[in-house]
Amino acid sequence: MLSNKVVARFKNGMMLKGVTTDFNPEKPVFHIQIKTGDKIELREVRLDLLKAVFFVKDYAGKKEHQEKKTFDGPTSGGIKIKVFFIDGEMLVGTTNGYKPDKIGFWLFPVDRESNNLRIFVINSAIKGVKLGAEAER
Repeated sequence: MLSNKVVARFKNGMMLKGVTTDFNPEKPVFHIQIKTGDKIELREVRLDLLKAVFFVKDYAGKKEHQEKKTFDGPTSGGIKIKVFFIDGEMLVGTTNGYKPDKIGFWLFPVDRESNNLRIFVINSAIKGVKLGAEAER
């Protein structure tokens, strides 16, 4: 079973870091295994309560790294997208399918040095998006 390191960020500001083996954007819930010392706790997470699920390289990230917010060169494919969250955060990347009527969509960061491999963005946590050429402005 494939496991992924994730950081689940909730709309209320709460955050959970752990491993998931059952994330599926078509399902309303998934589980995160959180390791504390020698104990592993399994937490059920509801997608509708989240802002986004960040699939990460590691949990610490790179504190000194400033995330790139522009499209400077060629992208790896998909539609360019700029996402504006209700809480003021902005993400820039590409997507293969932004559909506002769905629970969310995948975003692949434009910054190749990002700690985020991919992000599942929850539509109810965003206030707007710019697509294609609009995302470059």
